[in-house]
Parts: sequence; structure tokens; C-alpha cells
Amino acid sequence: MFSAPDEPRSHYESLHEVLGTLTRDDFELRCAARDRAFHDQGITFSHSGEERPFPLDLVPRIIAADEWAVVEAGVRQRVLALERFLGDMYGPGEILADGVVPRRLVASSSHFHRCVAGLDPAGGVRVHVAGVDLVRDRAGCFRVLEDNLRTPSGISYVVENRRAMTHVFPELFASHRIRRVADYPQRLLEAFRATAPPGADDPCVVVLTPGIHNAAYFEHSFLARQMGVELVEGRDLVCRDQRVFMRTTGGEQRVDVVYRRVDDDFLDPMHFRPESVLGCAGILNAARAGNVTIANAPGNGVADDKAVYPYVPAMIEYYLGEVPILTNVETYRLENTEVCQWALDRIDSLVFKPVDGSGGKGIVIGPSASAVTLEDLRRKVLADPRGWIAQEPVALSTAPTFVDGAMGARHLDLRPFAVNDGRDVWVVPGGLTRVALPEASLIVNSSQGGGSKDTWVLAAADHGRELSPSPPLSTAPPPMPTAAPALGPLPEQDSQQQ
Repeated sequence: MFSAPDEPRSHYESLHEVLGTLTRDDFELRCAARDRAFHDQGITFSHSGEERPFPLDLVPRIIAADEWAVVEAGVRQRVLALERFLGDMYGPGEILADGVVPRRLVASSSHFHRCVAGLDPAGGVRVHVAGVDLVRDRAGCFRVLEDNLRTPSGISYVVENRRAMTHVFPELFASHRIRRVADYPQRLLEAFRATAPPGADDPCVVVLTPGIHNAAYFEHSFLARQMGVELVEGRDLVCRDQRVFMRTTGGEQRVDVVYRRVDDDFLDPMHFRPESVLGCAGILNAARAGNVTIANAPGNGVADDKAVYPYVPAMIEYYLGEVPILTNVETYRLENTEVCQWALDRIDSLVFKPVDGSGGKGIVIGPSASAVTLEDLRRKVLADPRGWIAQEPVALSTAPTFVDGAMGARHLDLRPFAVNDGRDVWVVPGGLTRVALPEASLIVNSSQGGGSKDTWVLAAADHGRELSPSPPLSTAPPPMPTAAPALGPLPEQDSQQQ
């Protein structure tokens, strides 16, 4: 918020002025109103086995229009390159033949599925939805921390955070020109319909959820409700003659697009885990036959494998012929014996991440880790160097956050969401700002005790006023599944991202 002590940045001046008129009691009353609204709607997340209202900090994050233009262009560029990479991986493999990305690296990824090879999705779209995690470095520039191309979650909190803020802090919106985020569900539905199989004049779209026990079930039901489509579980779908049908009280109805929030391993027991009851047997064959679109496509995890991440800038240059707009965090692959030894010699000064980790689990921040933790990490890395990467620590930027009755600086990141309809990539003007609530913590994930902020992207002069009255906070409970819920996977398996 500040460029120097007591000197708010220009795009924060109005917010700073309004907050300065409030007492602590005023602010805490608004926090109570926020908690009641979230609790009444069931906007919760799972933390240590307990469902809690999602922690929204009432001090928004503001991003100026010119700065957002760079983020938007960079995310769009990255998604386009990763889309091309996935099509290449499960097709001709030209980038491997040219030696830009090591073939062994791709083949050894646990998310590279040979059963997906040759699958040609409608519109050539495998990444319908992407979440790209960004952090600021010491110079104030955004850098990409990781990509999420499987089942990225969090967009429901982006929309509901905005609704809550307009309800709790209406006066703040009178002094800012803020771009809308409420268009996301409609944009997503349009992308699904645009990438439905040929011949589907009025495509039937469904959201496939593991069930109410999944940590992101609120988001599954929220998106189904906002798009006006059915929320289904695996038991509600059946494949016949390489087509997918939904069981309804009026009989079976053909399904054209399945927005699946089920991980690959549980999606189709004919090709993945045979004991899974969360997906639909035969759905991958139906997709291969061109009779159903699966969004996001199976096998996308090879492109957001953390060991593949260092090659994304090269992908951008290879496929698009462009210089990357957003740079990576400096990252080291540990398969090379010399690199691994060099990283282990600096184990107390680097950040180590498991390539398949999610929700912040398994990350070891060397400078703050104990000797016992570092020794345990050393053994794990030596046992499986392909399973780890090392990164230079990034001093995450901070923002004022209200914690335990007082304002304090807390570290944060940003997850913009992008929607790909096969013609263009649209980036939601905002995204999910996640904030580490414990003081000095760098782990922002909600599953690790983090919270969020409403992210305001200011409209440029030629945008006009883009903030329209938001709909009232919904009081209706999420729709229930059509049958008794099946046990879902572990909470983090909805979003194998981080």
C-alpha cells in the first residue's frame, strides 16, 4: 500500500483515506458481518479436518490498470504456449525431437498418460481453465511461481469475495473504478459450449464433482448453479456406444461437455484406478471418439509438473516466437547429480518443493527450517531427485492485513484465472489473492492456514466504469447431489495445484 512510510501509492490513496476514518470497533463490526454472510452461505474450506468460513481480509489488494495489462498479456501468452505444448506432447512430439524439452523428463512425469495420446479434443482445447500463481519479487515485478492446468480451484472465492466486499464496504466502491469479476461463470459456460463436439447444436454441460466430502465442493456447486447446469457425481453418468449420458428422472440425457473436478486417477476406472467410483467408466473412450469434451483434458498435469516448469519460457519462444512477458522464479532440477549436490550444499538457503506436491504440503523453506527437517529433506531428495526441485527464495511482497484485532504486514501471492474457448484466452480481471495470516509465514494456502483478499483491478480511462451493482449475497444452500454422496478423494485432490 505504501511506497514509503506514510506515503500511500497513488492507486491506494482513496482506500487509505477511507480506512483512516474507521475505528477498530467499526472495522471489527464489518468483519463480523462478513463472517455471518460466509457462514450462512456455507462458503467454507477444510483446515485440519475442520470446515471453517473462508478467511477474507477486508483490506483489498489494488492493481493499477497499466500493471494489470502486463499480467494479463503474460498469463495469456503462457496459457497459449502450454496449450500448444500439451497438443504436441500427446501428438507429434516435435519439441522433444528438437531437444527443447528432454524426452525423459516428460516420460517420467507421473501425470503423463499414454492413454491420452492421439486424443484430439474439439477446438484443440485441453486447457479450458488455467490458474497461474504469481508473486512479486524485490523489484516489484510479477514472477510466475507455478502453473495449474488440471483442476485449478479458487475462482468461486474470487466472485464471492467481491460480493461480500460490496455488501460490507459499499463506500469503498464509490471512490474506485473497478473491473468486474462476476462475468466468469458466463464466460466459462460460453467456452464449454464453444468447445463441445461438432454437431451439438445445444450442448449439454455438466459439472462432475467427487461429492460433498471434497474440500472444494462449495466451488463445484457454486459454478454449476451460476452456469445453470447440472451438478453430477460419477454414479449419475453412464457411457454407452462411446457416448456419455446423464441419468435423470425423465430418462437418460446425452452429455456433450463434462467439466470434471475429479483428478485423472479417479476419472475413468477403465484407464486409471480401476477401483474408483468417482468417475465414469468409458468416458475417455467417448472423448477419443469425439463424442464428449472433458474439461480440463486428462493428462494436463504433465505441463504443470514442477520439474517441467523451468522449460515454459523456452516453450513460449519455441511455439509462439515471443519473449516471455512474465519470468519464472529461478529453479533447479535435481536429476543432474552435480546440480543436486550443489543444491544440497545450499540446503539451508534454498526452497525445496516436491514436484507432485499440492496445497503447500511438503515444501521446505531452507532458511527457516530446523536441522532435523533439513536432514530428513536431504534423505528424501537423495532417494528421489526427480521428485524434487529447488528454487531461490523469493521475498514475497506484503500488504496490510487485519489479524487478531490489528493491522500488520502479511505476505501474499496472486492466482489469475484464464478461460480458453479455442479462439482466444480471456483472463479474469483480478484473481485470487492469497495471504499468509501467520506473521512472517510464506505459505499462503488456505489448507495451511492462509486467507484471501478481494483483488481490485482498476479500469483504464478507456474502459469506462466497469463496476455494476453486484447481485445480493445468495442465501440459498448449495444444490445437493441426486444420490447419497460417495466418499471423495482427499481434500487436496480437487486441485493438484499448490
